[in-house]
Amino acid sequence: MKIDIISVLPELLDSPLSHSIMKRAQEKGLLEVQVHPLRKWAINQHGQIDDYQYGGGAGMVMMCEPLANAIEELQKDGAYDEIIYMTPDGGTFNQRTANGLSLKDRLLIICGHYKGIDQRIRDKYVTLEISIGDFVLSGGELAAAVVIDAIGRILPGVLNDETSALFDSFQDNLLAPPVYTRPAEFMGMKIPEILLSGDPKKIDDWRYEQSIIRTKERRPDLLTDSDL
Repeated sequence: MKIDIISVLPELLDSPLSHSIMKRAQEKGLLEVQVHPLRKWAINQHGQIDDYQYGGGAGMVMMCEPLANAIEELQKDGAYDEIIYMTPDGGTFNQRTANGLSLKDRLLIICGHYKGIDQRIRDKYVTLEISIGDFVLSGGELAAAVVIDAIGRILPGVLNDETSALFDSFQDNLLAPPVYTRPAEFMGMKIPEILLSGDPKKIDDWRYEQSIIRTKERRPDLLTDSDL
């Protein structure tokens, strides 16, 4: 998978993409991420990529010309499956969206900044708008890093144990069950006996039951009528 990112502040993405699982995915050649500084396509020698809003109001807006020129140039290397704009008014990102995007070959992510991008860029180029929650960040870079991490970790071959991702929260619209490790007893608290049984079927059944219980308690909105 290849992911291109257009950013006003590309350095914000250096650390999230250079460590842990994202580093491993790129070293294995399973994920390629390239961050493009928008000022490369600035409209003048001063590096201008934003301007005041028409109609007045506080805050600058990212201009059409730099973004359009960036997108057009990057598209010369091949069409994108999705051109994504990170924005608070986009659709809320979830595991289902991550799963779907992980099946794509080439993505472009536009990181908003200031008051966002000119609406005409959204109308002409953007195919998917994503929010990571009902709050506002200083820019789209951290949100883009969240999306890339969620996508990258489920690409086949990235995790050492590929079945691990199958039991993450939200994969089946359920929260993950409790997990335990050594020691079997800690400060008088023992792990459930079923986990020591050595019976994979019983353990799987217990984990599924615990997922249902935890989801009912914490996120009942995720459950269907058949789960209740």
